[in-house]
Amino acid sequence: MMEKVEVQKMPVMEKVEVRKRGWWRRLLAFVGPAYLVSVGYMDPGNWATDLEGGARFGYALVWVLLMSNLMAVLLQTLSARLGIVTGYDLAQGCRKEYPKPVGYVLWFLAEIAIAATDLAEVIGTILGLNMLFGLPLLWGCAVTAFDTFLLLAIQRLGVRKMEAFIVMLIGTIALCFLIELAFVSPDWGGVVKGFIPSLPNGALYVAIGIIGATVMPHNLYLHSSLVQSRAIPQTYTGKAEACKFNLLDSAVALNAAFFVNAAILVLSAATFFSRGIEVTEIQQAHNLLKPILGTAIAPAMFAIALLAAGQSSTLTGTISGQVVMEGFLNFKMRPWLRRVLTRGIALLPAVVVIAISGSQGIYQLLILSQVVLSLQLPFAVIPLVHFTSDAGKMGSFTNKLWVKIAAWVVSGAIVVLNLKLVSDTMAEFSRDLPLYYYIFILAGAIFLGAVLLYILFAPILGKRRVWESGIVTRGQSVAKGLTHRSIRHIGVALENGPGDNDVISMALSLARPDHSIITLIHVLESPGTYVYGDESDSRHFRQDEAYMEELVREVEKPGLPVEICLKVGNPVQVLIATARELKLDMLVMGSHGHTGLSDIIFGQTITGVRHALEIPVLTVRVSDTRVETPEVENSLKNGETKKNATSGL
Repeated sequence: MMEKVEVQKMPVMEKVEVRKRGWWRRLLAFVGPAYLVSVGYMDPGNWATDLEGGARFGYALVWVLLMSNLMAVLLQTLSARLGIVTGYDLAQGCRKEYPKPVGYVLWFLAEIAIAATDLAEVIGTILGLNMLFGLPLLWGCAVTAFDTFLLLAIQRLGVRKMEAFIVMLIGTIALCFLIELAFVSPDWGGVVKGFIPSLPNGALYVAIGIIGATVMPHNLYLHSSLVQSRAIPQTYTGKAEACKFNLLDSAVALNAAFFVNAAILVLSAATFFSRGIEVTEIQQAHNLLKPILGTAIAPAMFAIALLAAGQSSTLTGTISGQVVMEGFLNFKMRPWLRRVLTRGIALLPAVVVIAISGSQGIYQLLILSQVVLSLQLPFAVIPLVHFTSDAGKMGSFTNKLWVKIAAWVVSGAIVVLNLKLVSDTMAEFSRDLPLYYYIFILAGAIFLGAVLLYILFAPILGKRRVWESGIVTRGQSVAKGLTHRSIRHIGVALENGPGDNDVISMALSLARPDHSIITLIHVLESPGTYVYGDESDSRHFRQDEAYMEELVREVEKPGLPVEICLKVGNPVQVLIATARELKLDMLVMGSHGHTGLSDIIFGQTITGVRHALEIPVLTVRVSDTRVETPEVENSLKNGETKKNATSGL
């Protein structure tokens, strides 16, 4: 029996309606969640590695930023798909999948990571205020305590206004760096060469730091929840469209984050590397900009961008905390209380370190926050890849083989590089510490390693759980096979008689201007054609040819070319051969509804054609009302019996 599971929807977001007319309007309805996520890729924690990479190695590590951005796009896309398809965010999925003790460990690690994220945001805001207004660092701590309530007020305005606020902050950051780049005039040829993979001596550690600081674990929890703020139809086609639009949203938003990170590295390379100045601190970079560039605008733009990065990341960290707590524990805390608690945990070490060590200590604290994030990353990435690769959870939306391979390669690379970064950094920090410290670290490492091995191998070696979303119905299977077929070349079988207007009207309604071509086909069937074939010539043939040429002039319009194809012979055989010769995408034919004896007398053109062709054959019921022209009327008065082709019968 299927386990009945309570589906927890994100409580802080109202649903945004996406059932709008027009492709662009529907796309805009989905735009937003990825921008909230993207701020985590341009937070103050990324600035330190970007500044150091540019100052020490110039433009050589631009390709590392691009590679890490592609990794982020893949993982964030998987996160969005998990939320859209299953209705669970990553935290809820972990609670549903793993035993409670494992779930509690994962929750605790996620909470530590969110506190570390908030710590980086606090530091960024404190430094930004200090650089911009000269505000002492400790006073900056007090300001960051109160800006929590401002961000909570923005959150209460609704999801779309909050997304607009975040996009405004991202735009501010991008604008500041555009101004910065205008002042430094980078070597754009060197920037282009930076996309060619290379590792100068000593660059490996910095490259690992750039990759390690890129993918944030809280972003994976956050994105899988934010996408559920859209009121998508709970059908295969509705979810497929949502996945497609969220992929576009993620690609655009994360490329904006790539631009910001690349701009920081390029700024550092053009300003410091070119002058042989080694920079390892954010404040050091800010203080050197004015004397080097000779303008106060550059350091001001730098400080404004840092302040905007800190504020935007703080807002997403607030939501991440709510998602993680409610997802893992099914426990709901009031947003303001949750926010105050998280900010208090982040502010405490910042205040202590600033009081003891000042700016040097706060930079070391920033590095430590990135180490903590790196430690938690495997515990978020591995469940994400497992869940999205499991048909029992994703059903028809299971990762394809190449996506599974790419996801595991990317995840493995990120995990290994992060563990390398963590071990090296901890070794540097703990050189002069007592023995019991190492024993404590070793015990913690063994415990976390055991948990990591469990979540890695349990789905492979144990019994996998099936979620409701993993059940594939017959209707979903049919919907999965639906494809959009482009009808470009439309053939229209005419009989030069009653109903031609009905058949042509149907073809025109299917044709797309600037995309489709219509070919009017008429097969002349007469005794002469059976004897002489294509060499047959008669007044009847010439009249039909003139009629078809006139139709082309009347029907053709700009963007919709119309051609004619006049044939002689047996209508069934000729229409089949013509459709294949012209490589038609669809054939439209007319029917008068003849049955019984009428079929024997007039023939059954449609049945023979329909069974022989692989393309769609559209049958149009035509009227018998004859529209006569003066020429036809005169010919009838002269007793001339017109034998029309039977291709439409």
